[in-house]
Amino acid sequence: MGRTWNNKAWFMVLPVLLLVAFSAIIPLMTVVNYSVQDTFGNNVFFWAGSEWFEEILHSDRFWEAMGRNLIFSAIILVIEIPLGIFIALNMPKKGWGVPVCLVLMALPLLIPWNVVGTIWQVFGRVDIGLLGYTLRTLGFDYNYVNDPFDAWITVIVMDVWHWTSLVVLLCYAGLVSIPDAYYQAAKIDGASRWAIFRYIQLPKMNRVLLIAVLLRFMDSFMIYTEPFVVTGGGPGNTTTFLSIDLVKLAIGEFNLGEAAAMSIVYFLIIMLLSWVFYTVMTAYDEER
Repeated sequence: MGRTWNNKAWFMVLPVLLLVAFSAIIPLMTVVNYSVQDTFGNNVFFWAGSEWFEEILHSDRFWEAMGRNLIFSAIILVIEIPLGIFIALNMPKKGWGVPVCLVLMALPLLIPWNVVGTIWQVFGRVDIGLLGYTLRTLGFDYNYVNDPFDAWITVIVMDVWHWTSLVVLLCYAGLVSIPDAYYQAAKIDGASRWAIFRYIQLPKMNRVLLIAVLLRFMDSFMIYTEPFVVTGGGPGNTTTFLSIDLVKLAIGEFNLGEAAAMSIVYFLIIMLLSWVFYTVMTAYDEER
């Protein structure tokens, strides 16, 4: 007897497909269209081919912004992943402290990105900001507006404060899923704290760590709102990441063709690096 297919399910999926097509595919095709054309205004376009892509790939401005993005993402991963694991390991697993800690961890994630940038913009000011004023009082020559190093430190600390909670919650979810029998067996064998972490907790967190690394890499590589609000990409181009440079190119200079080509290259780089992260981490997991 042949298998019957219920095509009515397609009517349930169709609204979602239309929504995705409207919100993602159509804008993407528009960007692709702009990336191969040029205009002198008056809504008159002419074919440019791969001219914009060649200009982007041979642009020092693009590669400098790319370097800043890679450095920033590497610093963020090196800080937030170990810090998130450490905090998750020291959070209570039972009792009244569990909901309190979870709520406190979730609070930074509930704040919108532009609000986070505004908070740290005021927080770091040397005249009225608590952080800036305190550091100046203690004798530190801190000024994120004029000093490139201070600007980087401010943006990094801001991102760590905002997003480490995501790593903590993911790692905590992996930890609480470990059965108590594992810990009881380790206690009988006299395993040390490090041995428990290495052979029980870390392997059980592999999947959530993969998700945490991928999410934090993509978010940090696409960061825009927070550094734009705090530093505006300055001082100079010190904190001008690819996303900020893209907006300056598209809106500030109104160079739509080059900006469209840059956005496509930006998107492909994010996809490629995310695939590399996923492949390397899953291969390592399979070897173990």
